Amino acid sequence: MKNTAIRSLIIAFCFLPLTAFSQKTSVQNIDRRVEELLAKMTVDEKIGQLNQVVGDISTGTDVKQDNLLNQIRAGKVGSVLSHTNFENKIVMQRVAVKETRLGIPIVFGFDVIHGYKTIFPIPLAQAAGWNLAAIEAGERIAATEAAADGQNWAFAPMVDITHDPRWGRVMEGAGEDPYYGSRVAEARVRGFQGADLSLPNTVAACAKHFAGYGFVEGGRDYNTVDMSEQRLRETVLPPFEAAARAGSATFMNAFNTLNGVPASMNKHLVTDILRGEWGWNGLVVSDWDSFGETVEHGAAEDDTDASAKCLAAGSDMDMAGGTFQLGLKKALEQGRVTQQQIDEAVRRTLRFKFSLGLFDDPFRYLDPKRREQTLEKPEYRQAARAMAAESMVLLKNDGGVLPLDPAGPFKKIALIGPYANSIGNKDYMSFWTLGLGMRDYDSTKVVTPAMALKPALEKLGFEVTITEICLDANCDEKDYSAALNAARAADLVIACVGERGYDCGESRSVNTLELPRGQERLLQIAARGNKPAVMVLFNSRPLVFPWAMENVPAILVAWQPGFEAGNALTDVLTGKVNPSGKLPITFPRSTGQIPMYYNHLSTGRPQAQFGEMWKSGYLDMPNTPAYPFGFGLSYTTFSYSDIKLNKAAINKGETLEASVTVTNTGNVAGAEVVQCYIRDLFADISRPVKELKGFEKIKLAPGESRTVTFKLTEKDLSYWNDQTKFKADPGKFKVFVGGSSVDVKVADFELK
Repeated sequence: MKNTAIRSLIIAFCFLPLTAFSQKTSVQNIDRRVEELLAKMTVDEKIGQLNQVVGDISTGTDVKQDNLLNQIRAGKVGSVLSHTNFENKIVMQRVAVKETRLGIPIVFGFDVIHGYKTIFPIPLAQAAGWNLAAIEAGERIAATEAAADGQNWAFAPMVDITHDPRWGRVMEGAGEDPYYGSRVAEARVRGFQGADLSLPNTVAACAKHFAGYGFVEGGRDYNTVDMSEQRLRETVLPPFEAAARAGSATFMNAFNTLNGVPASMNKHLVTDILRGEWGWNGLVVSDWDSFGETVEHGAAEDDTDASAKCLAAGSDMDMAGGTFQLGLKKALEQGRVTQQQIDEAVRRTLRFKFSLGLFDDPFRYLDPKRREQTLEKPEYRQAARAMAAESMVLLKNDGGVLPLDPAGPFKKIALIGPYANSIGNKDYMSFWTLGLGMRDYDSTKVVTPAMALKPALEKLGFEVTITEICLDANCDEKDYSAALNAARAADLVIACVGERGYDCGESRSVNTLELPRGQERLLQIAARGNKPAVMVLFNSRPLVFPWAMENVPAILVAWQPGFEAGNALTDVLTGKVNPSGKLPITFPRSTGQIPMYYNHLSTGRPQAQFGEMWKSGYLDMPNTPAYPFGFGLSYTTFSYSDIKLNKAAINKGETLEASVTVTNTGNVAGAEVVQCYIRDLFADISRPVKELKGFEKIKLAPGESRTVTFKLTEKDLSYWNDQTKFKADPGKFKVFVGGSSVDVKVADFELK
């Protein structure tokens, strides 16, 4: 027993974070080994290290017969992406280290977007939980599973800010706010990489997409982006800088052009800002064929021209396109690039592989026994369930319909809708899950609402019927009739509506946010005769549902919650979990209001109320959103005291403290996300009407109070002006504290 305890202490000591001295020593050792290897490499071998090729994303290729193995043997492959066959990865790595001249190991990359084998809620849903520790822990689990399955490199986190929810990839990010997006980016990088990237249960993070991808015109994936330098630095870049400061090992280029220049060849982004201003020196990888797509953008003539321009900009590795293989050597021979530029890209690639520990043990991620012991543990499912429940946002609960109470007026419950018990289209998940590109998945791993909710409610004494309608997610008259009959026989209808999981992710942009495929009419029919209803929304983006907003008494945003969808939903609907989610992105009233976001600028003619003429507004709709950023209800209520400031004015270098006392005024325990915003009233340029500068999630028992204090410094009051200067202006400010971006207390202060 004593020996076991000592052994445990030794193991724990060995896995402590590296000290600053040992990190420095390790870096020096890596640099020496990199230079020794680089000196031995031919031009072709160097270019091979910059080439990332595609594996078989679903079942794995027979590498013994596949050209991929021959490419590896010839030294033309530095990395493989999207390969899931574990045994084949062992074969590939063995060939790379045993059958090539220099024995350089391969690095395996994969899109680990919201879990790996255990599927968690989509990232936008995770952000709705406002629990950074839970987000970090979720990525730690994803990294542990991915690493055990032979992956070294996660193509995440996506840290793009967006104001257009038509964009399909909105589901991959943290929403619309750069401050919150920065905090989430840091948490996700820490979760993937841990304290020591060389440990075998970590994977390298990849901050993407650098930069501006969330602002593609029309919400169309891969489209054009055009914005001022001031907006780029104020809105787009902060989460990327946060990821760099958190130590993200890699960055990924964006597909889009930015002000006419494709991001992959954008020297201003990659060299001037990322490597120059931020001092970051990691590996930059293209997005899928984004080097080659510079030709389609009309910014490069051919593969040679594209290779020269992308390498010169500071980008390093070519994903999937083969552009460097076709054009980089020609660019060198023509004097378009220098040997020094190629060497620097290869140097970063080799340093990356050394940092992962692959040179010391190429098979450290390819241990079959560890794989068998690590994947899909029950505790991972429990973590996914807790995160899914915490991410759900209660938008409406008129009359206290929820939580469902056996002693209440509802005895017979009808569970209806296309997502009550779906096993197709990757529902409750997203496009970004294992089996990418396949429409089906192992449905036995997903707990549907019907599977969990029916037995749980029946155990509480309810009568529950399940009416499976719109199974293809397209409602017709037969479905409407079935819904009406089910509703007539019940006291309460729970309608599971929203989006197919396969509609969530890359290349899944939409032109309208309306509840798709006739589902709002389904709600109208189910609620005929004033039948009470609960709308459960399975979505990957803000959706528009004006009739339900006005007529359905209870609305719960469940997002795409992952494997534990049904269990998490049951926890919330029965009150086992009190909902605490808050929206990380605005829900508009209509698609026509886009772009809509809380931290907008004021206009010269702000509209105080709907219908006011000669002001900035619409004739047919208010400017206000359906549900604002930061909004979310609870089964309890919270009150806020007035804000107390430690001083009415601060000098530069001093700290303002803004405190409120929050009280749980309801009858059940609950968690509240306390949010702090500021407004700069007079500046060089127009400033947002509110800017998030802090938040804290607190748990309170009934009647319990807690004082929350936010500290604001000169940096928090600073902004990028039109001269690309980051500065704070002396003058008057407002500070807001409350439970959403609109429900706030306010106080005034001054910066001297």
